[in-house]
Amino acid sequence: MELQFIVSNQTNPYWNIAVENYLVEHAERVTLYLWKNRRTVVIGQNQNPYSEVNVEALEADGGYLMRRKTGGGAVYHDDGNLNFSFVVPKAIYDQQRQFGVIQRAVESFGLHTELSGRNDILAEGRKFSGNAFSKGRINDLHHGTLLIKGDMSDLARYLKPKPAKLQKHGVASVRSRVVNLAELNAGITPESIVPRLRAAFEVEYGVVATEIPFDSIIQQPAVRALHDMFASDEWKYGRWRTFTAQRSAQFDWGGVELALTVDEARGIITDVQIASDALDLAALDEARRLLIGASTQQRPQTGSAVINDILSLVY
Repeated sequence: MELQFIVSNQTNPYWNIAVENYLVEHAERVTLYLWKNRRTVVIGQNQNPYSEVNVEALEADGGYLMRRKTGGGAVYHDDGNLNFSFVVPKAIYDQQRQFGVIQRAVESFGLHTELSGRNDILAEGRKFSGNAFSKGRINDLHHGTLLIKGDMSDLARYLKPKPAKLQKHGVASVRSRVVNLAELNAGITPESIVPRLRAAFEVEYGVVATEIPFDSIIQQPAVRALHDMFASDEWKYGRWRTFTAQRSAQFDWGGVELALTVDEARGIITDVQIASDALDLAALDEARRLLIGASTQQRPQTGSAVINDILSLVY
């Protein structure tokens, strides 16, 4: 087994995510990739940016909106946070090992960590890392954010938490649910944790990692093409500029919004946008497939509990 270790020298989120996606398709070694974004809200593949993000305030402050290719909810990145990506060949991909690398690095500063809920990592009972996952052709991806010295006032300013979600989790605001690691140990910084992460990575796999220069990766034409795609309005906003979310609900598996276009004369649903922080992207795609072209009067049949929940908002 061979390991590679990569640290970005960019804070532009579109370059950072372009490299991540390039690695998923091309990396031939187990990879730990670390990167920081400047003033960025990252939303899940199926989220409505206008429901999740105060887009006007973010753009007025020179910030970035970035849509990733994985599911899950919206998170805020700034220079005080560090993001990580594990890119691992499918045959040896193991989320528990990958979580273990993060936990071992943080615990080396004397803190106790635990996994919780929908793939969060907690310290002192508060979330410092959210994680999401996707499958590639040859590699699978596990990525997340470490909150270290992030600006909590910006987090509260740019994110729009759903009242139903806050009530469901028994919390008063976004701010009360998360913690910066530097609040728990002032010695933890985005810089000081990097060698701890590398050491934990090498201990977990029992191999010394080769460090790959970031600049050698962003010179690849495929990386530039990915950068341009992620930076495009079409990818970031899609058709949410013209749709109005009509129906929404919170379920045990996550929140969902539906925006429908209906041909009233024929009683047919002609287009659907589904926004959700759900991790099951396949179920969302299948629900959309079932709804487009369906009668507004006759409910499509499915055996999936998640899809049935979504259909319940229409029928």
